[in-house]
Amino acid sequence: MSAPKTVLPTLMPTLRRGGALVAAALAVAIRAGMLPLDAQSAGTLELLLWASTIGLIALEVSDALGWSRRWLVIAVPMLWLFIFFLVPFIVLGRISIAESMIARPPYSPLWERGRDGEIEIIASLENYRFLLSDALYRNAYLSSFKLAGISTLFALLIGYPIAYYIARAAEPRRSVLLLLVILPFWTSFLLRVYAWIGFLRRDGVINNLLSWLGVIDEPLVMMQTDFAVYIGIVYTYLPFMILPLYANLVKLDGALLEAASDLGASPTVTFLTVTLPLSLPGIVAGSMLVFIPAIGEYVIPALLGGPDTLMIGRVLWDEFFSSRDWPVASAVAIVMLIFVVVPIMWLQSVQNREVPK
Repeated sequence: MSAPKTVLPTLMPTLRRGGALVAAALAVAIRAGMLPLDAQSAGTLELLLWASTIGLIALEVSDALGWSRRWLVIAVPMLWLFIFFLVPFIVLGRISIAESMIARPPYSPLWERGRDGEIEIIASLENYRFLLSDALYRNAYLSSFKLAGISTLFALLIGYPIAYYIARAAEPRRSVLLLLVILPFWTSFLLRVYAWIGFLRRDGVINNLLSWLGVIDEPLVMMQTDFAVYIGIVYTYLPFMILPLYANLVKLDGALLEAASDLGASPTVTFLTVTLPLSLPGIVAGSMLVFIPAIGEYVIPALLGGPDTLMIGRVLWDEFFSSRDWPVASAVAIVMLIFVVVPIMWLQSVQNREVPK
């Protein structure tokens, strides 16, 4: 049994190289249409083959350079962020400094060569100056921040007691409660938003129930208002607030609460001086998970909001697909991304400075 164990490590580099060559050859054959596969299966299989090829080559390079395999653990998410975050960000930045034009794609190049051979730079920051001078975009930013901020506040006020109750519940009730929190994710996001239309419209469930109870004489106008948008955002993103809070509160040492009680602190004082400060990381994490996607929300304001509900997601949609002004739309997205990312980076740096203390 010792011979195979001795031979196997020596064969691994050869097997990796052969596997990389075979995977690359199959990917090239699929690209050339040499294999009888439909378009969807061919695209998926080609992607998997190229990913396998890159992985095998990375292993070979790491062994040849004597690098530790641990760098692969970091390389995979870093590659993912580079491809799906940094590259699109660079593309948006490039489009945002171009000029809109009737062409395909609908924006100008950054430079062009004149008749005398000199390079003329066309790129400019005119789109960003236009955003600062136009009241529509300023109001869209302010409205997005207001709707997202108020929705985050209500999600925190509703989610904190729920998370606290789940964290203090005993098993197996705790598992059941957590299942109920994540249960909405098992259904389509659009279906859940459409369901609220049935509740909020003039002849919906809420108005019919209030009329039957004699609380109202005429139906309440709830659809196509900011109130409906708040309900939709809070309902949709409430689990993103509850789960980080629960993960933080469940680790809270009960001995601290007992010590505060033994020292004569009331439950309110104990909560304000012990529980609340220790749960601040969960509050920040949950607020970020709700606030950030709520800023760029498009579906909920489009279905539940009215024509006066102005959010940056709708402005982006209109600029990209209605006005076909890709440079301005890219500038709007870049500015929004800066508004969101910079505070997060600052908060992360503050937390990193506080860790050694």
